[in-house]
Amino acid sequence: MSAARSAPGRLPTWGFHRLAPDAARHVVRAAAIRPGDLVVDLGAGHGALTSALLDAGARVVAVELHPDRVAVLRERFTSRDVTVVRADAATVRLPRRPFRVVANPPWAVAESVRAHLLRTPSLVRADLVLPRWLVHRWAARSPLVAVGSSLRAEAFTPRAPTGSAVAVLHGRRAG
Repeated sequence: MSAARSAPGRLPTWGFHRLAPDAARHVVRAAAIRPGDLVVDLGAGHGALTSALLDAGARVVAVELHPDRVAVLRERFTSRDVTVVRADAATVRLPRRPFRVVANPPWAVAESVRAHLLRTPSLVRADLVLPRWLVHRWAARSPLVAVGSSLRAEAFTPRAPTGSAVAVLHGRRAG
């Protein structure tokens, strides 16, 4: 999922690569989410990861900027365990209490999302689905980033332009 930045006065160009449900379940299993965990899904799209997180017993904050996708999320998830927030993934106000992130954030703002998360003292861990090359670059440059599992380009609809991997960011609260 991505929202490209646009020139001042122009509407953004939206890109969107929906994660397949089986791939979403794989990402959530690898993240070792436990019942009751507070998890933020940045760039929630239509809710593939949100649904898998709920199945794992998490309390979810689904963050999405695109108004049509926000409407889909609000219609799909009426559970008290899901809060849908319309906001930019790179600037959304994050929880003050310990939380996790499992997300397929907009790839166009991945660097801003990483910086935002690593500045947040209450972050425990973030599992971010991103282009494989970017995950490897981050891991090579920072001891706070590890390379998680890989996902094929076909795990997305439409097919992602590159294969992806999970960047595992360890926050200051990691233990």
